[in-house]
Amino acid sequence: MEMPDIDWQLAIDSFWPLLRGGLTGTIPLTLASFTLGLALALVLALMRIGGSRVLSGIARAYISVIRGTPLLVQLFVIFYGLPSVGLTIDPWPSAAIAFSMNVGGYAAEVIRAAILSVPKGQWEAGYTIGMSRNQALRRLILPQAARVSVPPLSNTFISLVKDTSLASLILVTEMFRVAQEIAAFSQEFMLIYVEAAMIYWVFCLVLSTVQDRLERRLDRYVAH
Repeated sequence: MEMPDIDWQLAIDSFWPLLRGGLTGTIPLTLASFTLGLALALVLALMRIGGSRVLSGIARAYISVIRGTPLLVQLFVIFYGLPSVGLTIDPWPSAAIAFSMNVGGYAAEVIRAAILSVPKGQWEAGYTIGMSRNQALRRLILPQAARVSVPPLSNTFISLVKDTSLASLILVTEMFRVAQEIAAFSQEFMLIYVEAAMIYWVFCLVLSTVQDRLERRLDRYVAH
């Protein structure tokens, strides 16, 4: 079987538009969604362990719905479904909301488990020196829980970088959307999609390196 010739000029010409789509579309969408999702996850985790059955039940139900439905369906419900009830949201905010809600549902259980993994003696130590529950949580528990939660949360972040490609289905201009446009114009689908995949891979390699450094930095917060 004869291998097709590679159009190197097209690969070179398309590289910067793809990279620019990643830097100005994919990465900002990922950062915004992950930041909002992480804040939501912390609230949900605290609701789960706060002692209130009502709040715990609400958080549990939310997490169940998010984890039990596909991300693509969640994205379509927000962008295509909400207009039917009179609420229309632009593509980029729709994607950010959907990804944030999804991250919140998954990361909540990670944060909850991380908080519960901190020895109870750390709570007692905080109370002994006059800290309130909130002060102990903020100054003692969360820094130690952060170290435990970094690997799974980092994996969630890296997965989110790739999941943002779904935003192309609601016309958000990110890297995969740019790849679709270039491929449709040039008819070189294999070349352009492989090139986009390689850029995603490089992004993930960089993020994995940052994850390793962050883990080492947080080592000092772990109680031994």
